[in-house]
Amino acid sequence: MTKILHTEVVPIEEAKREDSGLARLDVLVVDDEQTIADTLSVILSRSGFSVRTAYDGKGAFEIAMQNPPRLVISDVVMPEMTGVELAIALKSSIPECQILLFSGQAATADLLEQARAQGHDFAIVSKPIHPKDLIRRISEYLQVEKPLTLR
Repeated sequence: MTKILHTEVVPIEEAKREDSGLARLDVLVVDDEQTIADTLSVILSRSGFSVRTAYDGKGAFEIAMQNPPRLVISDVVMPEMTGVELAIALKSSIPECQILLFSGQAATADLLEQARAQGHDFAIVSKPIHPKDLIRRISEYLQVEKPLTLR
């Protein structure tokens, strides 16, 4: 069973978010560890993102196909459908969707190597990551002129 958490927070400082050029940027967070997914969702919501959350790859793919996000942040090592498999499926179906993978497990290297062998190269962030570093990394990855800030 796929559980979905939809989190929307209207930022207090609306003007700051609009200045960043990312007003209502839609992000899909995917992690089979519910606590991690929910924590990331709260962090990103407080930074002005519109966040949807899924707890498995298959559920995330279904959500993304209904309403394509600008960015998917996914754990790599998950049961049934890995983050790499999800990223490949999303890039095939929604080429404009940006993918940022994160993991704290050693098995990640093997999965990423398999993806590279198939011609796919995805950005990756190591867990754990400080919230400010995550926001900075997302800003850099999406090539935002004015960095997002953690509120």
